[in-house]
Amino acid sequence: QVQLVESGGGLVQAGGSLRLSCAASGRSFSIDNMGWFRQAPGKEREFVASIDWRANTIYYVDSVKGRFTISRDNAKNTVYLQMNSLKPEDTAVYYCALRIPGTGLAYDYWGQGTQVTVSS
Repeated sequence: QVQLVESGGGLVQAGGSLRLSCAASGRSFSIDNMGWFRQAPGKEREFVASIDWRANTIYYVDSVKGRFTISRDNAKNTVYLQMNSLKPEDTAVYYCALRIPGTGLAYDYWGQGTQVTVSS
């Protein structure tokens, strides 16, 4: 079993920045990929960014390209999401997710979510 603990959410004015962290812990696990998703009120959860743990391949949803940066610390089993130039439409609960090797494309574990609120 793998546990994911997110931190770094909060309230920020438009144009501001936040940095989310997600630390993975558990016994004897490997990481294939970690990602960030978000869910705004009344909307479905959407993909934000992902990073491959070995190849460092990175993907972003178009709406955050140039503003958000995903990174990882392999030694700490931690993924980060640096969010700059935040907009009110970025307001959502942000979830991190982890995929272990050999299980396909779906994510296997999810964090509890952290609220990000951007005021105009």
